[in-house]
Formats: sequence, structure tokens, C-alpha cells
Amino acid sequence: MQLSGHSKRLILLAEDDIDDQELLENAIEEIDPTWRLVCIPNGRKFVKYLDNMEDGDIPALMILDYNIPELTGVEVVKELNDQGRFTDIPKIIWSTSTSPVFKAKSIELGVKDYITKPNDLASFLTTARYMLSFIKE
Repeated sequence: MQLSGHSKRLILLAEDDIDDQELLENAIEEIDPTWRLVCIPNGRKFVKYLDNMEDGDIPALMILDYNIPELTGVEVVKELNDQGRFTDIPKIIWSTSTSPVFKAKSIELGVKDYITKPNDLASFLTTARYMLSFIKE
């Protein structure tokens, strides 16, 4: 069954750290292997990837690293906020930084949450479950 407006089983991740990509991908796969995680290593490519998607194929969730190359996670969210087709898709910023300023900037832009990246595998599972909870099914 296809939900209107997004591809029910697609999550886009803007992340340039291979280890974080793999850990999150493994955690999501362990929770629910029907989800497909597509990783894009920088903000500009992330926006371009979305711009080239058909409306029915847009993701159910977007996870963006705060400090990715070319466009930061918050800069990507700013661009997406200007495009109405991505308004209803939950967006999460994650980062190694615990900066309250980064978190405040992210929340002001309407992201669902700002999450500090976990340090161990068990925490990745907990974080992935939490991220998946924002998906409207």
C-alpha cells in the first residue's frame, strides 16, 4: 500500500561519516528490514536528489547531519522549507555536538528533533527506534 505523498519505505540520510551511516542503517534494518535507507554524503547532493524525485517517491523521513559538507543540515532544511512538497515529511537533525545553539537553530526551522549521535550500538538501536516513531503510517 502506497501512502499519498511519500514512499512508505524510504528514509533519506544526509551523512558523510561512513561509520555513522552503517551503524544507523544496521540499527534500522534490525528494527524493521522493510525500510530502505539511502545515504547521501553532502547537503547539496541531498537537495538535488530530492529535487529529482517524483512526488510519489519522496521519503517518509529525512535525517540530516548538522555538519555535512557543502550545505549543512540546517541549510538543507531551510531550502526544503521553501518547497511545499516536503513540508509534511518529518526531518531530524543529528550531530556529535551537544550545542544548545545548534539545537535551537534546528528546532526553529521546524525539525522534529535535534539528536546527539549515540556512542554505542545499543544506543543506535534506541535512537533509530525513536527516529522511526516520527514516521506517519
